[in-house]
Amino acid sequence: MILILKKGISNCEMENLKEEIAAKGFTPHVSKGDELTIIGLVGDTIAFQDRFNLSDERIDRIVRIQEPYKKVNKMFKSCDTVVDVAGRKIGDGNFAVIAGPCSVETRDQMVDTAMGVKKAGADLLRGGAFKPRTSPYSFQGLGEGGIELLLEAKKETGLPIVTEIMSVRQLDEHASEIDMIQIGARNMQNFELLKEVGSLDKPVLLKRGMSASIKDFLMAAEYIAAGGNEKIVLCERGIRTFENATRNTLDISAIPVLKRKTHLPVIVDPSHSGGYWWLVEPLALASIAAGADGLMIEVHNSPKEALCDGEQSLKPERFENLMQSIRNMEAFRRGGFSA
Repeated sequence: MILILKKGISNCEMENLKEEIAAKGFTPHVSKGDELTIIGLVGDTIAFQDRFNLSDERIDRIVRIQEPYKKVNKMFKSCDTVVDVAGRKIGDGNFAVIAGPCSVETRDQMVDTAMGVKKAGADLLRGGAFKPRTSPYSFQGLGEGGIELLLEAKKETGLPIVTEIMSVRQLDEHASEIDMIQIGARNMQNFELLKEVGSLDKPVLLKRGMSASIKDFLMAAEYIAAGGNEKIVLCERGIRTFENATRNTLDISAIPVLKRKTHLPVIVDPSHSGGYWWLVEPLALASIAAGADGLMIEVHNSPKEALCDGEQSLKPERFENLMQSIRNMEAFRRGGFSA
C-alpha cells in the first residue's frame, strides 16, 4: 500500500506521520519525487483502515499495490533507483558496461583482458571465480584463487569487480572483497542466499533464471529488498525456449516490461543470450534501443583457449569496436550522436 501525500506538506508533518504509522505496526518508506511524495507501507495493510484515520488531512489518497512484490514495485518509489558500484552508477540515465571473461583462469588472462576492457571504456570488470556448471566434470572455477586474481586485476585497472557468489558460506568469506555480488541464473531462487544478500549493504546483480517468469524474477528481487538491501540491478540474460539456433532466447520485451513494473535498473547480458560472439553486437544494440540501463559482455584475450564459454566471448579489440557502437546507440537514444 502507498500513501500519496498532499502537496506542500512540511518535513515536520511528514516525520510525525511516519512516527504515527510506525507506532501502529507498519514500516514506512518515504520516496520524494519532483511532483509527488509517497510513503510505502510494509506490513499487514489489510488492517490499515482499522488502525488509521483515512480522513487525515496530510494524505491525498491511498493506493493498494495488487502485485505480490512491494518494495521493488515502481508504485512504491516515485523515481528510478540508481545503484552506485564504487562510484560507477547504473540506472535513471546512467548507462554502464560490465565486461570481462566468463571465468577467471590465469593471471595473464585476467589482467590482460582487464586492461583491454578498461582501455575500451568498460565501467566494471566481471570474472567468475565460482562456476555453477551443468556437468560436474566441467571447469568449476578457481575458487578463492580466482578471487585473488580478480583483486589483482582490480589493482591494475582500478575497475570495480563483479563476481558470482553461490552459497552463504562463500558470501561470508568473500562479500567484503567484492564490489558487486552477482546472483546467477541458477541461483535466482536460492532463497536462503537471497535473504543473506538482503541483509548486506552491497550492490547486487540479480540474473533472471533460465525458465523464470517476470513475476518470478521480481519476487526474487523482493527477497533481497525485503531484507533491507535495495541496491539491486536486474539482468535479463535470455530464457530457455524451444529454439536451439541460439544458446538462449533474449526476451527483449522483458526490458520495457520490467521498466514499467519496477524502479530497479535493468541491464542485459547479450553473451549468454545468443551464445555466439557474432550475436553479441546486434543483441546489445537492440537492448539499448529497448531501454536497457547497461550491458554485461564477455570478453577474453584468447577465446579459443577459454575454459568456459569461449564461443560467446569477444576479443578485446572487437569489444573496443563494439563500445564505439554502444556509445553511438546511446547517443542516438538520447537524441544526438557522439563524435
